Amino acid sequence: MASPKLHMAFRKYHRWLGFFLAGIMGVYALSGILLIFRPTDILKYEQTETRQLEANLSGVNLLPLLKIKGSKVTNENAEAVELNVGHYDKNTGEAIITRKDYPLVLAKMVKLHKATNNSPLFWLNISFGIGLLFFVVSAFLMFIPKLPIYKNGLKIAGVGAVVTILTVIFGS
Repeated sequence: MASPKLHMAFRKYHRWLGFFLAGIMGVYALSGILLIFRPTDILKYEQTETRQLEANLSGVNLLPLLKIKGSKVTNENAEAVELNVGHYDKNTGEAIITRKDYPLVLAKMVKLHKATNNSPLFWLNISFGIGLLFFVVSAFLMFIPKLPIYKNGLKIAGVGAVVTILTVIFGS
């Protein structure tokens, strides 16, 4: 059995890391809640962008140049190409793109939450994950295993794991 000194040390590290990660957890929580509503236009505003492209492009040739996920040609004639995200004038080569996006600060939060290994933010995500794993382990090392609070903690953690697994299986 580990000494009470070890348990007190883990309590101290758990507390200080908890204070540090509280700020990160707040940002992740807000961006996670925001991502739930990403299919809607909540908190998004319209942004219009003008791009100068080659003249006389067809809709088929235009879409790869725009590089906009989900863009489609809705109508095309000799003068213009209408898109679900804007308009392209074949005579001038001017494309006017209108999209809805988050304000800068919220867009950065979403980018943080969705960071992949190609992003420098990926190190923050990995560090945060390791910190949370430390919390999982240290939560059980904060109490002496013979105490009732430790055994109750194991039961509650088990219920939490089962609820999460059932939610993932049946909720998606």
